[in-house]
Amino acid sequence: MSSEVLHHPYIDPIIVSVGPLDLRWYGLMYLVGFLFAWWWGNRQCKMSHYAAQGWTEQRFSDLLFWGFMGVIIGGRVGYVIFYQWAYFIDNPLYLFDITSGGMSFHGGLLGVITVLWIFAKRSQQSLLAIGDFVAPLVPVGLGAGRIGNFINGELWGRVSDVPWAMVFRGAGDLPRHPSQLYQAALEGLLLFVVLALFSRKPRPTGAIGGLFLVGYGLARFVVEYARQPDEHLGYLAFGWSMGQWLSAPMVLAGVGLMIYAYRAGAGTSASKSKGANR
Repeated sequence: MSSEVLHHPYIDPIIVSVGPLDLRWYGLMYLVGFLFAWWWGNRQCKMSHYAAQGWTEQRFSDLLFWGFMGVIIGGRVGYVIFYQWAYFIDNPLYLFDITSGGMSFHGGLLGVITVLWIFAKRSQQSLLAIGDFVAPLVPVGLGAGRIGNFINGELWGRVSDVPWAMVFRGAGDLPRHPSQLYQAALEGLLLFVVLALFSRKPRPTGAIGGLFLVGYGLARFVVEYARQPDEHLGYLAFGWSMGQWLSAPMVLAGVGLMIYAYRAGAGTSASKSKGANR
């Protein structure tokens, strides 16, 4: 093989060990996402249109903790159901085997939506308005997680001859797309910039959350063409991967939500922050 072919650099997934505890790069990326969400959310609380909805640092702090739990629990449950269902049926305790890894964004999303729904019911706030506040906080964490995947040398891309393709350990001798970095750039950086700019002004209730669904769904759907499907699942109907089948409904739901938001009338997230869920 030519010496010009890039090879994935080996980076020990464990940063440091303290007794029986290991600090791993992937776990650190979760912490980065959490800290950024905390910082940006507190920043949003100071924006006039969010302050008008009653957002305070204390209220946001309460939501952030439960949102993080929704990500962890939903991400694990979603991975087992969407990607390891057959194995789970034979080994139900696999759900709790977190040391083996395995998290699903789509499961994490459902977990967060569940938490937001409960929070909205208890606080008698609009679920869509709460979703609008939370949406810009998510992409940086997604991007950090994909960087963690790249450091671990997992979830690699399909075989490619692009100049930046690289050989990943455990994936054979052929160079592949570093699809983890594509996802970090699109789902993380680009989506955050779009949502941050869009949310600087008051928008119809549900519009920001809808844009998040559209943006993530499109980014994930496109990158899946460069990402190697899970070996035990392969390509499904229409040659789509599981990631594409889970992302397509997100795009449709996001488009529908944005249409609903702009047709719902004259109100914005600021003026419709209270009342029944919509």
